[in-house]
Amino acid sequence: MKVIVKSAIVAASLLAASGAYAQDGLALANSKACMACHNVDAKVIGPAFKEIAAKYAGDAATVAASIKNGSTGKWGPVPMPANPVSDDEAKTLADWILSLK
Repeated sequence: MKVIVKSAIVAASLLAASGAYAQDGLALANSKACMACHNVDAKVIGPAFKEIAAKYAGDAATVAASIKNGSTGKWGPVPMPANPVSDDEAKTLADWILSLK
């Protein structure tokens, strides 16, 4: 019985943490103006974050590099400019984007 209770507590903690993580990622995306060109579900100027997550599943380093340094030609003719984010912020954003499904 104790194992079941402990497992339930761990599961609840992980769910709460993932919800907080999602809010932190979205808040960071909003604060860094990512949402001016991107949306979670639909293409705006740039691709939807869910499209990015599907294309780059498991490759957070590439996504973080594109966020920090910009990119061209990956999603068509419109370039993505470099963003004034720290390495940690780029990693947080990349991890959050890749968590979207």
